[in-house]
Amino acid sequence: MKSTHLLKTPARYVLLLLLLSPVLFASAHTLAQDESEGVTVVVSPVRQGMEIARELVEDDIGYRLRLRRWRFFEDNWTSPESARLYGFYGIDSCAASVPPSEKRDHILFGWSYIFTETSGEEHQARVSYDLADSVLCDEVHIPPQYAPPPAPAAPAEAGEEGETVEAEALALASTAYVGAFALGGHVASLDGAAINAMRSAGMSWVKKQVKHGHSDGRDVIAAAHAQGFKVILGALGDKNRLANNFDGYVAEFAKYVAHLAGLGADAIEVWNEPNIDREWPAGQISGANYTRLLQAAYQAIKEVNPAVLVISGAPAPTGFYGAAGCAAAGCNDDHFMRQMAQAGAASYMDCVGIHYNAGTSPPNSTTGANVQGWHYSWYLPSMMNVYHGAFPSKPLCFTELGYLSGEGLGSLPGGFAWAANTSLSEHAAWLGGAVSLARASGYVNMIIVWNVNFSNYGADPMAGYAIIRPGGACPACNTLRAAMGG
Repeated sequence: MKSTHLLKTPARYVLLLLLLSPVLFASAHTLAQDESEGVTVVVSPVRQGMEIARELVEDDIGYRLRLRRWRFFEDNWTSPESARLYGFYGIDSCAASVPPSEKRDHILFGWSYIFTETSGEEHQARVSYDLADSVLCDEVHIPPQYAPPPAPAAPAEAGEEGETVEAEALALASTAYVGAFALGGHVASLDGAAINAMRSAGMSWVKKQVKHGHSDGRDVIAAAHAQGFKVILGALGDKNRLANNFDGYVAEFAKYVAHLAGLGADAIEVWNEPNIDREWPAGQISGANYTRLLQAAYQAIKEVNPAVLVISGAPAPTGFYGAAGCAAAGCNDDHFMRQMAQAGAASYMDCVGIHYNAGTSPPNSTTGANVQGWHYSWYLPSMMNVYHGAFPSKPLCFTELGYLSGEGLGSLPGGFAWAANTSLSEHAAWLGGAVSLARASGYVNMIIVWNVNFSNYGADPMAGYAIIRPGGACPACNTLRAAMGG
């Protein structure tokens, strides 16, 4: 660390004027005796922290900063406001590159520095109060406790006859953090092998599906949090009860997801593949109907904890329903997404749920899949384009992303023969490539790999998607870790 004298005078003592408020660590200044000149120099720990933070930034960007200004904030990384933005990981919560097992969750207080270059480019770093620990942040955020209050809502409009026109009920405010890219895995069980593989792969999230009336995920929430992982629950409902009493069951399901939020879920995916009759009542399938449920779920969750990340239920990728787009049994996912957008779904989600699990070519390809004809759902770039086009103001969250390989497991069942030529090395390489592509896009917030450790290999060959292979090896752990910068 460079030593910087801010001020020297011939006097015995000097008073250093700081940018600090009068009460901000007024007693924390240190006095250093300069024997050669007989003066005492006051060195501000804030200024020392700034130099540490600046060096971190300059080491990262490779050149000396030309500053327009620098700012600092006294930060508490355990405050409710910061927890909603960053999570509960202490000083390292702003750096996705730090694996969960290495995050210093015992360092909870310090300064956040923001440097603005003359070009307008900004950088952020954190330094602990004792100057012993520091980290470079992935993105620039004013700590939420210092953020300006939101602008007041516009007044209601008046109708033609002077009556008040009531606008649609606005969604409750969300404080969910949708910034830095995150990687996770869907687990059959969170055992020691799964934990080790996920940490090795650079994952920080665990996904588990739960179902209304059957489970609420409290065990996995406790176990995952104890290991330093965040938890996404895929909340499933009862399509038969939905069919018999739509509004009544929507209200009941909303109470259920609010309960999940209260248990400590960090993210909730609202339903699963609601565009097909396997998951939603036939004859009632539409993006507009799903949005009614999403709205109720979103508002119930945010009333309990506005920091919970609400993800729309990812549709099943399909073009089965032809040019019409929809039939009684289901809707093509692109058609369904447009219906959701028209129904105002963007107001009731933090992130757009998306599935991709039928790829048979490298993740950056747009042609050449081992199938007849062409459909966007076979290719990762075209899938991302379709979903981002439907909701350009929202990030995408892949709640399932996987490649299928039967290598080492046996022949694939007939319905999955399209993946017969995918090798285990391709499985690993393509997962890493998909993460690299998504991170580079700038609009993908999360990938949950389908899957970590499912072992059943029958009519639904789940083990063929798993990153932990028979015998315990995890070839994809290396490619995923590399894609995450590890």
